[in-house]
Amino acid sequence: MSDQRIPYQTLSNEAYRGLAAASVALEHSPLGKALIDFVYLRVSQINGCAFCIDKHAHDLLRQGEDFQRINSLSTWRETAFYSERERAALGWAEAATRLANGEVPDHVFLALKEHFTDREIADLGFAVAVMNAFNRLAIGFRQPVKRVAVEVAA
Repeated sequence: MSDQRIPYQTLSNEAYRGLAAASVALEHSPLGKALIDFVYLRVSQINGCAFCIDKHAHDLLRQGEDFQRINSLSTWRETAFYSERERAALGWAEAATRLANGEVPDHVFLALKEHFTDREIADLGFAVAVMNAFNRLAIGFRQPVKRVAVEVAA
């Protein structure tokens, strides 16, 4: 917990806007905002990006997403809260973020082919890449998390 190192968004504004433009473009993806935000949240959990975890959890809550699904995302394999389609996307997000042995295994990609069009798979690839880039910026420059109380209905 510390102050932001430098205001990277304004110091390199053109590059930051370019990265943000990719994220904005994904809002028009046939994947849907909720799935993209779940991917963003999972990538951010893996990378340990407090700012992005907070942002995308709040985004999902604002969309009316179930708190238990948001809260259980880090253990998605252990619950029945996610569809097979979502599981394929989350498996891809994890594999493409961790890049074990420098690759994403074929079985992870083939699972995508069962549930997504090629366009959607490309969009998932960009979603993972964009979020990894944002995570690295926010972590490296210590993007602060602002406290925002959220009430969760029982």
